Amino acid sequence: MTLTDTLAAAPARPETDPPSIGFDFAALTPRDRYKILIGTVIPRPIALVTTVDRTGRANAAPFSFFNCLSADPAILALGVEFRSDGSSKDTGRNIRDTGAFTVHIVSDAIMDAMNVCAVPFAPEIDELAEAGLATAPGTSVPSPRILAAPAALECRLHSFLDIGSSREIILGEVLHVHIHADAVDPVRLHVDHRGMDAIGRMGGHGYARTRDYFDLPTMSVADYAARQAKG
Repeated sequence: MTLTDTLAAAPARPETDPPSIGFDFAALTPRDRYKILIGTVIPRPIALVTTVDRTGRANAAPFSFFNCLSADPAILALGVEFRSDGSSKDTGRNIRDTGAFTVHIVSDAIMDAMNVCAVPFAPEIDELAEAGLATAPGTSVPSPRILAAPAALECRLHSFLDIGSSREIILGEVLHVHIHADAVDPVRLHVDHRGMDAIGRMGGHGYARTRDYFDLPTMSVADYAARQAKG
């Protein structure tokens, strides 16, 4: 049996697929588009970002509009919302001023501390101290590293993307990474999800743990054809 024959013999799509509702984003308000996006793009990783201002004062804030985009070069992306008056938040302003930031992966162990860092404190308030998070100096950047975070990715500003008046997109190139010793194999460079114990952001105030884990290897065309042939 050829691959074409195998694919042709694949079972037809069931007629019992659930109905869907369409939304024209052009007809929705920005707030309604936001609600749809955060409810469907889930779970989102959380970046607990540290920066320093021009005087060296540290700031920490979490963002769930975050992900990695490239490995060569190693690029992370942050979506940082503007303040209600249109000005940059401390994180965005500090990155513009210093050209650097550090992204920390949020584990279950520092979830409450992350939530403290989300409080809209005045610029003079030290979120790290309020959250009880100990730090060490950055290796390649001036922003501090949170010791309790399972991974810290030190980044140099790559570029800003100006996409509108609600949020600025920040691209950073990863220069140095710190990972807890019990969460990485230093020879094979395999990062253990159990050691990371990361949490993700859902819609609204919802969060999810990553402990419900399973493997799903990507199939080759030959693997797929063999599976189809077995029925």
